[in-house]
Amino acid sequence: MAVLDDIVQNGSENHLPGEVKKLLKSLASSWSGSDVIDTNTLQVIPLKGAMTNEVFQINWFSETGELLHKVLVRLYGEGVDLFFDRENEIRTFECMSKHGQGPRLLARFSNGRIEEFIHARTLSAIDLRDPEVSALIAAKLRDFHDLDMSSPKNIQLWDRMRNWLKVAQGLCSPDEAKSFGLDSLREEILSLERALSGEYQRIGFCHNDLQYGNIMMDEETRVITIIDYEYASYNPVAYDLANHFCEMAADYSSKEPHILDYGQYPDLKERQRFVCMYLSSSGEEPTDIKVEQVLEDVEKYTLASHLLWGLWGIISDHVNEIDFNYMEYARQRFQQYWLRKSTLLG
Repeated sequence: MAVLDDIVQNGSENHLPGEVKKLLKSLASSWSGSDVIDTNTLQVIPLKGAMTNEVFQINWFSETGELLHKVLVRLYGEGVDLFFDRENEIRTFECMSKHGQGPRLLARFSNGRIEEFIHARTLSAIDLRDPEVSALIAAKLRDFHDLDMSSPKNIQLWDRMRNWLKVAQGLCSPDEAKSFGLDSLREEILSLERALSGEYQRIGFCHNDLQYGNIMMDEETRVITIIDYEYASYNPVAYDLANHFCEMAADYSSKEPHILDYGQYPDLKERQRFVCMYLSSSGEEPTDIKVEQVLEDVEKYTLASHLLWGLWGIISDHVNEIDFNYMEYARQRFQQYWLRKSTLLG
């Protein structure tokens, strides 16, 4: 914990941009109705777990030590513009707020934004295995997929994957490209797209990054809030479920956050329970055939998740300074893709 002008994280001193301090003072003034704000009453707490941005909790206290307000400051990570369009992400953020989803946007600055602080706790890896919490997530995800957003209602997955492949090829050395087989991936992506595309599949507004750090829960009301929409877009909903299941192999709060344990991938009963809750939350009882069809599609889409986030890891290793072994993470995702491909696609 540190005062506004002196933030220490991972043993090195960092500073919030001056424009952020001005915005915080302006917000604090609007809360108090006074222009006189003591910056020493603003405390900055670095929040762990973010792999793309730096995130800080800002606490503002009264002269008597009473906690008056909290906000969240998000500093965008290096190279994130290679992954998504920031203006589109902000439009999604604002649209989500209008739908009553997630935090409100309080202010923007050149390299980040200030958000409403949600009075709920961020979930942990173990929470995803709790049947009650998992059921709440499934129902919330169905609501999320049903949102009517202003963004193009076309599948974004495959074009995003091809774009990231192109970026990765431009950043990698010849040896790195060879070790990941990048030269053959364009045909691999096309083949996977053909195998997974079908008119029957449901398209919805997907989060596309539903790891536990992007899910919050109010302990009293048990209300689930899904946050961080950098990668959100329309996609097959089976892909979003698949990506969520894949994230259960990760524990980003561990001593080795890049290590994935696929022994933690949800077993068949867990996946069935999640899909049943997801489908039934719409008010209709799903048939066994419907559940099995969704489960089959979801498993196949795990392959797309592995390829996409493998490419993300390669790119991030070249552009992001956050302390995370992105390249080893990428290797694990590609390894899992090749390990599972023949079984899932026959």
